[in-house]
Amino acid sequence: MRFRPLRSAPAPAAEGITVPEPPSDMRAMVIDGPGGPDALRAASVPVPSPVLSEVLVRVIAAGVNPIDAKTRAGAGVSAAIGAYPATLGYDFSGIVVKSPYESHPLPPGTAVFGMASFPRSAGTYAEYAVVPSLSVARKPGALSHVEAAGMPLAALTAWGLVVETARAHEGQRMLIHAGSGGVGHFAVQLATYFGAHVTVTSSARNTSWLRELGAAVVIDYTTTRFEEVVADVDVVIDLVGNVAGDTGTRSLRVLRPGGMYILVPTGGWPGYAAAAAAAGVRATSYKVTPDGGALATIARLVDSGAVQVYIDTVFDLTDAAAAHRRLEEGHTRGKLVLRVSDD
Repeated sequence: MRFRPLRSAPAPAAEGITVPEPPSDMRAMVIDGPGGPDALRAASVPVPSPVLSEVLVRVIAAGVNPIDAKTRAGAGVSAAIGAYPATLGYDFSGIVVKSPYESHPLPPGTAVFGMASFPRSAGTYAEYAVVPSLSVARKPGALSHVEAAGMPLAALTAWGLVVETARAHEGQRMLIHAGSGGVGHFAVQLATYFGAHVTVTSSARNTSWLRELGAAVVIDYTTTRFEEVVADVDVVIDLVGNVAGDTGTRSLRVLRPGGMYILVPTGGWPGYAAAAAAAGVRATSYKVTPDGGALATIARLVDSGAVQVYIDTVFDLTDAAAAHRRLEEGHTRGKLVLRVSDD
């Protein structure tokens, strides 16, 4: 099936809206070095200043992602953090406070969502964030800021996996591991939207919900080994990457010859490429691209009702440590979000 971008009338510019000047300092949740969830602490830090094509955004809500917790613990992208204390966070939804120039398409007062360039700049666990304008899109009108904050990294990852890498199409057979998580529940919806036959592994409590999202088959991984009931799939999207649990090697056995295995978690299975080659299938890892254009397309899918976001739990900004503990417990449905400030 050939993809035709959805077209809709452009959102009106935020003309006539007066946006207050930001304060000199803001609340943020920072870490002074790698550690457990309690390494996150509240602090007062300077409001960042945008340069060149960046926009300054007042953050209303921030998404919490596995890469945040991995980085906080000393893995993830922690090696690229230039100095401490550091403010974590990629996802945000909020209001533009400063634009690069007067006629910029995202003027002050515009409701936007997107991804910050952490760790090259401070993250979004803060009241204000500086973000590249090309990593931002107008917030879907159908979503609150809390809902929108749960989307950017996970939805863009799913888009890259399903649309750009797997090239989902009518009749394609796709297996998605951990389909009820943040990335997974978007991947299920996007793959279904583009016509793929989707099989998902998850726990039994998510079966009905995942079928509502479009999954044709849901396998309870606690009672059934997926390789015993699945075969000859075209693509496996592995959001588990668990060598100890053998998810990866078992996945290679259910692919058709020449099929594609896509590994998402970093560092989970260093030998995946060689194992895939030996099995006669293709393999690749994937890293998210903060593409505002793709995010705008996803926003139109949301406003059309084709894609929805599920928010598991909302925490206050100062409860970021509790959010990280909840994330590391696993088995979340959809996304965790921090409420940073009032809308």
